[in-house]
Amino acid sequence: MPASNALVRLAPPLFVFLWATGFVAARLVVPHADPLTFLVLRYVLAAAILAVIAVAARAPWPIGARGWADAMIAGVLIQAGYLGAVFWAIKHGVPAGISALIAGLQPLVTGMLVGWLLGERVSAKRWAGIAIGFLGTALVVAPKLGGAAGGFPPLAVAVNFLGTVSITLGTIWQKRTAAAADLRTNAVAQFLGAALATLPVALILENGRLDPVPELFIGLSWSVVALSIGAIGLLLVLIRRGAVAGVAALLYLVPPVSALMAYVLFGEALSPLQILGMLVAAAGVALASRG
Repeated sequence: MPASNALVRLAPPLFVFLWATGFVAARLVVPHADPLTFLVLRYVLAAAILAVIAVAARAPWPIGARGWADAMIAGVLIQAGYLGAVFWAIKHGVPAGISALIAGLQPLVTGMLVGWLLGERVSAKRWAGIAIGFLGTALVVAPKLGGAAGGFPPLAVAVNFLGTVSITLGTIWQKRTAAAADLRTNAVAQFLGAALATLPVALILENGRLDPVPELFIGLSWSVVALSIGAIGLLLVLIRRGAVAGVAALLYLVPPVSALMAYVLFGEALSPLQILGMLVAAAGVALASRG
């Protein structure tokens, strides 16, 4: 699906905005559902909606077992591994601010791996942007850390970091294997892979709780349409059209945008340090995304 010039220009900021709304959706849903059970339902619904769209558009499906396997592996890494690890870690004691800071390591991990796995050269300018972006993200998250340093469960922190590694490997895998794939049908296979990987873990660790309350339905609807279809779709477009390290740097803007949303929606105050961090993160992303 060739993207128009307008989409190319709008894709990065729209992706950041949608990805950041995951904070709002999680805040609505977590009190009313087991997180992995919720994610399985989210993946299945997203796959069903995209499958209907793909069939209506007569989009080409992955070719052979290898095509399906490549797409499903990407889904396991980008979605099941990342989202499952983050949700599980937060549920087991990692504060959201710490989780965001750990996730903020992704561009650094990406920069270290793309040369080895993709042969993609990361320029000195991009490395500088990645470092500046991480500094900005750290400044935004710092006021949320409080005085409880050292009190986080080591296993939960490790799982959170493994989720960051998972989405890093997933974006690299997607870049390597899906250059010519139709993004609609590729995403269907991804969601199926994510659901199949998450379901057994949810059955073992959880009770399948899904409270039939408005907050759950609102959060689920937004998560499926805006996040799983909108944000993930834009991520796949960006991976296809750009350098993986540059795309990863966009994630530095997610904590600042989430902080702004929390300020507007929930009245969470923004400190001068956080405002400075937003400006620094934006400067780092602009530098890392050039060229």
